[in-house]
Amino acid sequence: MVRDLPQSVLFCCDHNAVRSPMAEGIMKKFYGFETYVQSAGVLSEMDIDGFAIAVCAEIGVELSRHRVRSFDEMQQWGDDLSSFDLVVALSPASRHKALDLTRYFHLEVIYWPIMDPTGIGDTRETRLAAYRQSRDQIAAKLIETFGPPMEHPDA
Repeated sequence: MVRDLPQSVLFCCDHNAVRSPMAEGIMKKFYGFETYVQSAGVLSEMDIDGFAIAVCAEIGVELSRHRVRSFDEMQQWGDDLSSFDLVVALSPASRHKALDLTRYFHLEVIYWPIMDPTGIGDTRETRLAAYRQSRDQIAAKLIETFGPPMEHPDA
């Protein structure tokens, strides 16, 4: 199957601690390294979320080494927003920030309203269930947008 994958994708959410790192990791697992994939948040004052690490590990996606970063830090570290073909915003705040930052560039910003699982549930199991729901929403949007995962991605 010939895929129409973008050259580069930036996933963004509020803190780059849950949804955008999950999207980055799952995209790399599904499609290998044909596409340059990164993630960023509006803010970066949190560490990668332990529940996000746990539910992604269930599907073979490693997130424990993810380094949280904001849009500002991303640019300081050399990833210029203009170098991305596609920005996928996963929260309203990140959509607003991405649209604001990209008004000077010709790049596409799309919005996937992925549920924020943080703070949902009273027990470990109900919290994990919420994180799994967000993970599965991301996986479904990736498949809807880019097609089924590759059989042998180069990841």
